Amino acid sequence: MLRFTKMHGLGNDYVYVNGFEESVAAPAELARRIADRHFGVGGDGLILILPSQAGDVRMRMFNADGSESAMCGNGVRCVAKFAYDHGLARVNPLRVETGAGVRIIQLALGDDGLVQSATVDMGEPILDPERIPVDVSLVRRVVDVGLPAVNVISPMGTPLIDGTQAVDVPLTTAVNLPLMVDGRTFEMTCVSMGNPHAVIYVNDLSAIPLADLGPKIERHSMFPLRVNVHFVQVRDSGFATMATWERGSGITLACGTGASAVCVAGVLTGRTGRTLDARLPGGTLQLEWRESDNHVYMTGPATEVFQGTF
Repeated sequence: MLRFTKMHGLGNDYVYVNGFEESVAAPAELARRIADRHFGVGGDGLILILPSQAGDVRMRMFNADGSESAMCGNGVRCVAKFAYDHGLARVNPLRVETGAGVRIIQLALGDDGLVQSATVDMGEPILDPERIPVDVSLVRRVVDVGLPAVNVISPMGTPLIDGTQAVDVPLTTAVNLPLMVDGRTFEMTCVSMGNPHAVIYVNDLSAIPLADLGPKIERHSMFPLRVNVHFVQVRDSGFATMATWERGSGITLACGTGASAVCVAGVLTGRTGRTLDARLPGGTLQLEWRESDNHVYMTGPATEVFQGTF
């Protein structure tokens, strides 16, 4: 028998196992079984809460398909809540070791002394295409006299129109890159928050067939490690609505690292400011990309639903 706790952050739900007391020999296989919503407990994946040499606790996160990811924004808030509420680490702020490094989490307690929400220092965004990673080998900076530079999919030196040609200028960021899927071309901005994200801005979010486009973009040849996909509709400089296809899990109600990436992408593309409310199907996250330290800070709830044995 394996004891577990079901938790969620804005509906981004995982099965959590206390690795201080339980042993999981094959977590990838367990993730596939226990996350199944028909034959298992159900969830977006499995998260193990383990002893740490670098932080107060350590998090290992497995998607519903068994693949392991370095970081999960909603998951790390729930890990911090579990560690504090269940006495694994009664400190505030709390340090959680992840595959993307140690995350410092400021806890907000309710009148009952339990964690209600948390602010996570998500660290600095990774903008270098090679480190995200995104393959930009076919994307070139197109220049034309008197016109702004744009990004297009074209082999280097191929003439496009009179007076315009693609020139081999290294791309230091993956901003406003063209992405071709099913004969359609989208404009995307890619950011890593310890895991890769592709942010695509649209005028009408309700018109996007996420279940169809999500898996195709996730496994597009431009993404050697696959990618999390976010379609975003901006209302104003401080508010945006987003829908997520999560790498390895499919459509999810929320994605904390994704919302952080959307905040960064909004600044890079001039669509939103450094503070942003990101509305996801499961609720709203508050983001800030601070100029003072270049870190992204994410605030949102963490909820324990029930405990059980599997």
